[in-house]
Amino acid sequence: MASTADIKNGVVLSIDGQLWNVIEFQHVKPGKGGAFVRTKLKNVVTGKTVDRTYNAGAKIDIENVDRRDFTYLYNDGEAFVFMDVADYDQLTVPATVVGDAANFLLENQQVQIALNNGNPLYVELPASVVLEITYTEPGLQGDRSSAGTKPATVETGYEIQVPLFLETGTKVKVDTRTGDYLGRVN
Repeated sequence: MASTADIKNGVVLSIDGQLWNVIEFQHVKPGKGGAFVRTKLKNVVTGKTVDRTYNAGAKIDIENVDRRDFTYLYNDGEAFVFMDVADYDQLTVPATVVGDAANFLLENQQVQIALNNGNPLYVELPASVVLEITYTEPGLQGDRSSAGTKPATVETGYEIQVPLFLETGTKVKVDTRTGDYLGRVN
């Protein structure tokens, strides 16, 4: 058992059988009363965020979470298969764990997977990825970069909003957290 002195950003706590990631924490010592630790926690599975306060020195349960680098190989229909870059072992991750990250996964892409006792918790993508537009309506004469946006389908099948002047076959940079268009790539 650890105490509140061991709380740091990125540590995973086990609370009531669920895993919570510490996003931020603050050690508070008021002039009157005992010290306490104020934390902001994010549920590893659901993504729900809560604020929680602990008395200083309270016992907490810290879980061992191993973040390792993997290469995405393929999707077999119900799950995604990744290869550990260290020992070349394959790991099958259910689609529910991959979640929205599936919209930005390309074969041979490097990702980080957080594992707890060998079970995958979540897939962490780079902040942005380069994808090719496979279909978008053709631009019209007079379209400018500031005029507006139109829908475009990228090679993973995900649909994003892009400026009107972009055409099919153009490579674009996409933010993996929001799905926003970040710019063209030459």
